[in-house]
Amino acid sequence: MFKNTLLQAIDAATIEIRRFTDLEFEITNKEGINNLVTEVDHASEKAIIDVITKNFPGHHILSEECGDLVQDSQYKWIIDPIDGTVNFAHHIPICCISIGLEHNGKMIMGGIYNPFMNELFIGERGQGVTLNDKRISVSKKEKVANACMVTGFPYTYLDEPNGPLQVFERFIRRGVPVRRLGSAAIDLAWVACGRFDGFYEHKLQPWDSAAGFLMVEEAGGKVTNLKGDEYSPYEPGIIATNGIIHDELTDVINNGWPV
Repeated sequence: MFKNTLLQAIDAATIEIRRFTDLEFEITNKEGINNLVTEVDHASEKAIIDVITKNFPGHHILSEECGDLVQDSQYKWIIDPIDGTVNFAHHIPICCISIGLEHNGKMIMGGIYNPFMNELFIGERGQGVTLNDKRISVSKKEKVANACMVTGFPYTYLDEPNGPLQVFERFIRRGVPVRRLGSAAIDLAWVACGRFDGFYEHKLQPWDSAAGFLMVEEAGGKVTNLKGDEYSPYEPGIIATNGIIHDELTDVINNGWPV
């Protein structure tokens, strides 16, 4: 029943997103420069919440645009109606719907769907993760120096030690390819399917990573906070890798390259 609801919610959101494909839509700005939200985000969010509340009216919901819809429930749906809104607003097809389901504080299911590439990722705790119904797994890359990495930068940047620009410079100066796609959910899904070997970011929200980090783990990878400790989507920093390069990447992020 949970998976069916997840799929129904993704389908409902997809209809709303595609409805606006050839239409002009309203774009406004949230806190920070270029932190956009569109009327399509709101339409997608409403469609998702309508499906969830119809099937599970007593469940807690946390969503990017409407916030925390608190219920006294062991279940919480964590929603990003469009992850990668800036891309979407500029008609760049790297964006997605991301929905995670948490039970008693532990992620048990997640779905990420890019309606423009028609890629549907589904992860279930203990059941692995699929891309369009085919089982996927992380890469086998063994060294950070040979890895293909992905990251993102916060809209409100704090100039702190080992901050986003400083760490990014470390990799670029060593010739390590680091991409910035603009959607953390897709970044994580693409680590899970082996396109990227590792992902790190300094400042995320729960709806950015809730579904994706479960997928990386279920695909055989490893996810921690920036210090290498147990990860929670309710803290800002994340490192997600194929597991093989995880310790090395964590050390480079925190301490720089070995002399």
